[in-house]
Amino acid sequence: MAAKLDYHWHLRKVMADRGLFSTTDLIPLLDKRGITLSSSQVYRLVVERPERLSLRILMALLDILDCTMDDLIEPVPAAGAATTSRMKKAVGAEASVGDLRPKRARIRGAEQP
Repeated sequence: MAAKLDYHWHLRKVMADRGLFSTTDLIPLLDKRGITLSSSQVYRLVVERPERLSLRILMALLDILDCTMDDLIEPVPAAGAATTSRMKKAVGAEASVGDLRPKRARIRGAEQP
């Protein structure tokens, strides 16, 4: 049986970390990248969790906010879904290599003027 997954959408937090506190701040930045959205569409994108998202919009958000998909989308187990593999581990059993997940490195170049 496949594991049931869900996700958390962190666009609002990432925007705040970058100094963008108003949803309308994204409209001209998206427009520069050829994406035209109304203020209500941008508001829903920021405030609500999107069920469908264009890859062009996702790539534009990653470019605008200088972040990765891991910063915007956090996969989590669905509510009420228990993973049997984690529940059946013996006490004191070591984590397997498959349970370890590396964190993506960010390489930043010289400061640009």
